[in-house]
Amino acid sequence: MRLALEEARRAEDVTDVPVGAVVIGPDGEVLGRGHNRREAAADPTAHAEILALRAAAARLGRWRLDGCTLVVTLEPCTMCAGAVVLARLDRLVYGATDPKAGAVGSLWDVVRDRRLNHRPEVIGGVLAEECAALLRGFFQRRRDGSSGD
Repeated sequence: MRLALEEARRAEDVTDVPVGAVVIGPDGEVLGRGHNRREAAADPTAHAEILALRAAAARLGRWRLDGCTLVVTLEPCTMCAGAVVLARLDRLVYGATDPKAGAVGSLWDVVRDRRLNHRPEVIGGVLAEECAALLRGFFQRRRDGSSGD
């Protein structure tokens, strides 16, 4: 989670919502990293999770990421939760919950939906307070008008 937090801080550096993600292989090697780049790339799909999954798939040369773990600082949204299922990840680890858009138990539970063909193990709340504090600080600065936008 510390690596994902480092990625999240990179998003904040470019005035994007500070969410970071890493994909860890079965042997513990970091296969992909990502941080939110929606603003920088003008791309609505440039979420940290999607970018980390793309990097890991490119590195492995395959779209199936079985044996891998996605670690992300914020509970994934529906798009990213769907990508976790479709990538066949073994495990999802996340930090802070997202009561407004979370799709791993907060609003929906996409990754554990029995109608889907894959259900990864889910571990939530890892360094949750630190992950949440990063987000709270970012949004407080935006409300205060000190984000640089």
